[in-house]
Amino acid sequence: QVRLVESGGGLVQPGGSLRLSCAASGNVFRINGGKWYRQPPGKPRELVAVISRDGETSYADFVQGRFTISIDAAVKTGYLQLNSLESEDTAVYSCNMNIKAFPTSSPLDYWGKGTLVTVSS
Repeated sequence: QVRLVESGGGLVQPGGSLRLSCAASGNVFRINGGKWYRQPPGKPRELVAVISRDGETSYADFVQGRFTISIDAAVKTGYLQLNSLESEDTAVYSCNMNIKAFPTSSPLDYWGKGTLVTVSS
C-alpha cells in the first residue's frame, strides 16, 4: 500500500516562501513522476506543476517563475518550493505521484490529502 503525505504548509506573509514536501511510504519501487495541484477557497482544483521521471518540468502560467518542483527519489519525496507568495496563492496544495509499487506491477497514480497554504499579512 502506497501512501502520500504532504507537509510544509502554513501561514506566510506576502512575499514569503514555503517548501512543501510530499513523502511517499509503503511499497515504492520507482517514482515515475509527480504533479502538484492546488484548490483555492471556493474555486476548482488547478494544476500547478509537473515533473517527469527524466526531470523535465512544466508550470502553470500563474507560477511565473516563482515555484520549483522537484523529486528526490532516494528519499521518496517530492517538493514544491514556493517563493514570492501572493494572497492569490492561498489554497490547499496536493501532490500526485505516479508510482510503480513492485518491479512487475503497473504504475498507478496516488494522491495525498493536501496541506493548506495561507498567504496573508
